[in-house]
Amino acid sequence: MSKNQKLPLAISFGEPAGIGSDLILRLFAKRKKHTLPVFIVYGNLAFLKARAKRLGLDIEMVACAPENAVEHFANRLPIMDITGEIADTPSEINKNSAPIVIEAIRRAVGDVKAGICSALVTAPINKAALYNAGFNHPGHTEFLASLCVEGDKTPTPVMMLAHKKYRTIPLTIHVPLSDVAKLISQDTIIETTTIVAKDLEKRFGISNPKIAIAGLNPHAGENASIGLEDRDIIAPAIEQLQAQGIDAIGPLAADTLFHPPHWAQYDAVIAMYHDQALIPIKTLAFDKGVNITLGLPFIRTSPDHGTAFDLAGTKKASVKSMLAAIKMAKKMSNE
Repeated sequence: MSKNQKLPLAISFGEPAGIGSDLILRLFAKRKKHTLPVFIVYGNLAFLKARAKRLGLDIEMVACAPENAVEHFANRLPIMDITGEIADTPSEINKNSAPIVIEAIRRAVGDVKAGICSALVTAPINKAALYNAGFNHPGHTEFLASLCVEGDKTPTPVMMLAHKKYRTIPLTIHVPLSDVAKLISQDTIIETTTIVAKDLEKRFGISNPKIAIAGLNPHAGENASIGLEDRDIIAPAIEQLQAQGIDAIGPLAADTLFHPPHWAQYDAVIAMYHDQALIPIKTLAFDKGVNITLGLPFIRTSPDHGTAFDLAGTKKASVKSMLAAIKMAKKMSNE
């Protein structure tokens, strides 16, 4: 690849029994309509050809290295072929696919870290399908972080959901609601907010980002009359963040914070738990939201949905979130 060529995005093909490959193939088939940036798919070539045939898509594919993706993209879908055998069985998990799915992610991350690709877009995986192949991480994001270990230091990934100028981050994620209050600490709030502020500047070009922090309890605790966490944990953390020069505001009552005109005043909102963060963004942009991982040494986006086994192989799944994830990765990479 010559120095003046743009780097391709890397897209990992995700769980073969789900809709990830469907969305990638359908978008490539209409790449001119969607003005797609150049990308290369990390996945199994034979499987992708079979899935394209099932979907009735006339797509020529070529196995190639990322360095050659640009020259092929106008006419052929570039594939970094992860060899093996995967049956094209929508909604039915194939035990042979797990090592290939894991290796596709691993290879894609390696090439993005090496500067061969500009950013990573990941199609959804099914964690349960990967466990027998040695996958021992709580989720996709934790696996990505493990691939970025340097010495004894592992980056702390932070999940952000975004649509246009609206961004929200859950402080705690896949935990029971009964555990949330116990997991909220000043250190966690400070670490998460610091990562968010840094990446809003680095990845989005926002100077001195304004970050709202939601309260945990109704009315942000109402001066400790409705719970103590807002006064005793969240407010002191915000004071420390402000002392460090971060423009953090709160704790703010969540029932009014996500009203779009109010929300739009901030560059991001940090919520205390999963649904407090995700309900607003999914209400605003159910099929257009993008999952962005902050805190990693590279750009990673993904569609804000799962594998949707019941829609695999049918062309019924919406491509909007995957399209938004691809375009967001392109925008963030400045390629």
